Amino acid sequence: METYLINKAGFAHNAQLIASPNFDARPQAEICLIVIHNISLPPNQYGGNGIIELFTNQLNPNEHPYYAEIYTQKVSSHFLIRRDGALIQFVSCLERAWHAGVSNWQGHERCNDFSVGIELEGSDFEAFEPAQYQTLKKLILSISNVYPIQAIVGHSDIAPGRKTDPGPFFNWQEILSDIK
Repeated sequence: METYLINKAGFAHNAQLIASPNFDARPQAEICLIVIHNISLPPNQYGGNGIIELFTNQLNPNEHPYYAEIYTQKVSSHFLIRRDGALIQFVSCLERAWHAGVSNWQGHERCNDFSVGIELEGSDFEAFEPAQYQTLKKLILSISNVYPIQAIVGHSDIAPGRKTDPGPFFNWQEILSDIK
């Protein structure tokens, strides 16, 4: 399967780069985890610039009632996969993006320290698009070719009770069958 090349600076070739200020240096931790999320802004609406504006601290609180609740949050992810499969990168894989929040994986807290976060434009309430799965598979293989990835998990796996994404419509078998 074709992949995206991840260069030594931690950026994927052929991804659109939109730099987020919401990151910092990773501690001395090996990148070994991929965390899959879903996001839509406004909630359950697709195609707008809300996600980009959130990750770049440009969300207008007056544009939507939900934005007034979240516009001060400083969050980001390494990658976003749009509904059409387009790939956007916000933070180098070598840096710590702020996507997982309070989290724990196999007894290790602060998953942002050792994970790459991938957001899928979507919600807990409907299926993801085939183009998103194709891009996600290529991206996972690309990341795994560079970093010693031990597991691919959902946000709900590392923050149970607090997070539900990528949600019940995410097809884990579609992803994991081609990755192994």
